[in-house]
Amino acid sequence: MSVWTETPTLSGRHVTLRPMVREDRAALLAAFEGLHHLFHTTVPDADTIDGWLDRIEGEHRAGRGLPFTVLDAEGRVSGTTRLMRMSEQHRRVEIGGTLYAPRVQRTGLNTEAKYMLLRHAFEVLGVNCVQIRTDFLNHASRRAIERLGARMDGVLRGHLILKGHLRDSVVYSIIAHEWPGVRRNIELLMARYDGEAA
Repeated sequence: MSVWTETPTLSGRHVTLRPMVREDRAALLAAFEGLHHLFHTTVPDADTIDGWLDRIEGEHRAGRGLPFTVLDAEGRVSGTTRLMRMSEQHRRVEIGGTLYAPRVQRTGLNTEAKYMLLRHAFEVLGVNCVQIRTDFLNHASRRAIERLGARMDGVLRGHLILKGHLRDSVVYSIIAHEWPGVRRNIELLMARYDGEAA
């Protein structure tokens, strides 16, 4: 196993990211309750979660993804995220597949989770670039990505069809030489959550 194929456990103050396992199925379904109205992403339900897990496990076996189950500060399963579209040859990854339970949204959890994923990508995997994509119409997600310090590369117009919605995907990235500044920025953002439950 190498750092490009083994999903680590990443622990912070507000969140722990640990390898996703099939036994997380029921807890993930519970965390996803209340998210099925989202038009800009696909949220697994009881009928689709097994196929969703199969695809994620296949990407992991192929060396294209590191899937994480997200735990909050109390150790409760609160969602999922992953490193995906991984290319060791080109030293590139994407942070994506992120779904959080409503109870942890707009807390310090997401900022710290992104920080830990970025640290792992730049400081352990040694990537040249980390991408993050989101729906053009998902303004809250776009603001959160920009707040981290990522820069917009462009828009993939007519990129995906999700729930009958033709999605334009906005592509953001952070390049390796930008990471030290982005890291300081995120550490300042996280300091705002000191003393808060997340």
